[in-house]
Amino acid sequence: MSSYSVTEPSARQKWFAGILVVLYSVITLLPLLWIIATGFKSPADAISYPPKLVFQPTMEGYVNLFTTRTRVPEDQLRALGEPTTWYDKLVRKDGLIITGASRFAERFYNSVIIGFGSTVLCIVLGTTAAYAFSRFKVPLKDDLLFFILSTRMMPPIAVAIPIFLMFRSLGLSDTHAGMILLYTAVNLSLSVWLLKGFIDEIPIEYEEAALIDGYTRFQAFYKVVLPQAVTGIASTAIFCLIFAWNEYAFAVLLTSGNAQTAPPFIPTIIGVSGQDWPAVAAGATIFLVPVMVFTILLRKHLLRGITFGAVRK
Repeated sequence: MSSYSVTEPSARQKWFAGILVVLYSVITLLPLLWIIATGFKSPADAISYPPKLVFQPTMEGYVNLFTTRTRVPEDQLRALGEPTTWYDKLVRKDGLIITGASRFAERFYNSVIIGFGSTVLCIVLGTTAAYAFSRFKVPLKDDLLFFILSTRMMPPIAVAIPIFLMFRSLGLSDTHAGMILLYTAVNLSLSVWLLKGFIDEIPIEYEEAALIDGYTRFQAFYKVVLPQAVTGIASTAIFCLIFAWNEYAFAVLLTSGNAQTAPPFIPTIIGVSGQDWPAVAAGATIFLVPVMVFTILLRKHLLRGITFGAVRK
């Protein structure tokens, strides 16, 4: 009789699982690859039907993303002489000249400040709150935790009008500080609940040993708990950043100029003949890079955090 393992999958099961993983990867990556490819198409190729899979790559979309252009009469175009840069040459062929820089770089910078600022604030407040709920006898702990969780159940846009009126009264509309505080408030419930689960898994005996050795409570938290909670902190930071980075509704409602982020700006990119889809795709591609890099840098912590959690007894 041949031996059979209930834990080791058979070769057929491995093949089937591999096919499912490959199929899921293709379905997931295909839209992303299409967006990246569209960023290197000309406006005509971007809207052609049937869609072009083979095309002549061009940087026109990226030039249009970072510049503003205007059409001039042909005699004025000739009077300017030969273009001196490759991007000038690229726009001159369409009878255009570059008049200045677009506001995409400013909007992208706003996204970085607001997204990472709210993420850092969420992690700092969430870690300390989660530690308090995990280690101390907080009155009405279960009720407070449920209240914190209930704020996450409510769609944020449901309170958009009260928040708009409150921000207008406090002078926080269209400010970096206002958006950072808002995204922190929305993400804090998720941060507290995720981090509490990780801190619960860290044996309290480690802290007790540190306290016996003469550490203060804060030193035990900083030198014992935090290093072991890095996995949970990294996982939580990624989820908080993704929400703040991609958020659209509040950014449209509460910002218009100084603090407007990239998500509301990218769909409004207009070319000389309508929606400039290559520039929109180029902006979306660049917008993906920071979160992608951040996730790749923390991928080991993210995988461990999702599958195992923190240190177990």
